Parts: sequence; structure tokens; C-alpha cells
Amino acid sequence: MAPTILNPSTLPSDDNVNPYAFCIELRQPWFLRKGAMIAYYGQASFEGLAQTSLSAMVAARFSSPLYAQQWVVAQGVGKVVIGDRGYDINSYDLDAGNLTIRAANLLGFETGLELKQSIVPGFLTLVGTGKFLASSNGPVIFAEPPMRVDPEALLGWADCPSPSHHYDTGWMQGFLGSMAHAVLGVQSGEERQFDFTGAGTILFQSTEVPRPDPAYLAQLESQVTGLGVPGLQRLQTVIGQRLAAEQQH
Repeated sequence: MAPTILNPSTLPSDDNVNPYAFCIELRQPWFLRKGAMIAYYGQASFEGLAQTSLSAMVAARFSSPLYAQQWVVAQGVGKVVIGDRGYDINSYDLDAGNLTIRAANLLGFETGLELKQSIVPGFLTLVGTGKFLASSNGPVIFAEPPMRVDPEALLGWADCPSPSHHYDTGWMQGFLGSMAHAVLGVQSGEERQFDFTGAGTILFQSTEVPRPDPAYLAQLESQVTGLGVPGLQRLQTVIGQRLAAEQQH
């Protein structure tokens, strides 16, 4: 069967081209993750947050300096196609809502939404009314709390309190017994989960493979400055054991 040849009139407007690509009808500015744009028709510009002419809007709507270098403002007129390494892409609409999402999976959002830094490392919070785009490694599953979710599979949560960590009995017994090799080895979702309570919606993907997040690494690096020599030596031991465990996979 011959492939469908698309053009500006046949591309969808604010909808999926296929499960792995989304087409934005650019009528208003959008915040886009760097590298998410794979093609566009029309007159569009993509400016870094520090260089854009819409600096007042950026200051009011983007409140996460940790991730600022990873984003641009798209403006102009045309159609912009978004992709993410062949991952599934979905659009979501918030109506005076509040949703926290894994930062590495957030691809774009309308300027009617405000982005804030989540208290949970590696996650961002969107507040307000508007559309946003997010990728997932496999279909997204929606569920209600109370529920425990593998940290690697978790995509986000809406209208419910931030999760707490839950460690299983075996892990805690190893910790309390100072069994460092058990405690500091591979921590799968069976050993550690995010525990959600209250009301709301939880989003998770159909895999435990997360997307790398350079900003999360930078955040961790910024927190080691106050550890001192004993703390740094301890951290070096932990990292060595984690690397050895990962290399066995």
C-alpha cells in the first residue's frame, strides 16, 4: 500500500499524525522541549527562553530554572510536527487543573499553562488551562489511588497529593540489619514504590525504562557540595555498587 503523502492542508490540526507524532497548529506561542520539533510548515521561529522576545511571558509562565536550558518558545503561523524517538505521544487538556509529570516526558505546552518545579525531583507541575504533550514508552495507563507504582514506570499524577516512598519488608530488614550489599544493590519496583493516597488520577507507562534526564543529574550534583569527605566517600561506595549491579544486567 502506498504511503499517505501529507501537506499543510492534510496534516491534522492539534492532533496525532500517528501514535508517534503530533501536529500543532501554531496560532499562539508554545513552549517546546529542545529536539522535539521534527518538521514544520509555515513561518515559525524557535527561540531559547533567555533570547526570546516574549521574556515577560516566559518569566510569568515558566518557573523552573533547572530545566530552562532545555526549552524553547515556538511562535509564528504554521504546522509543527513533534516527535520523541518513536515513543507514543499523547495530548492532554487541563481545565483549571493541576498535574505533575516526569520532566523527561513533557514535550510541549500552551502558554495558558504555568510550569513550576515539583517538590519531587525529576518532575514538573503544570497549573491552569490549556493543552500539553507528553511521550510514553508504551500506552499510558490511568488509575485511581490508593495505589503503589514502580518509580521507573510512573509518568505523573493529577489532583492528588505528592507520593511518599514505600519500601518493602525485605528491604527494610536488610537496612536495619546493616546488610549493605542488599540495601545498595539493584532497587527494583518490587523493593521501592511511590505510594499514592487520597483522590485524583495516576498516570504510568507500560514499561520500567525511563528517559534519561540531564537536569535531574545536575540537581543531584548540586546537592553534594555540603556532604564533606565522609559523605562523599559514602556516596562513592554507593555509586560503585550501583554501577556494578547495573553492569550485571
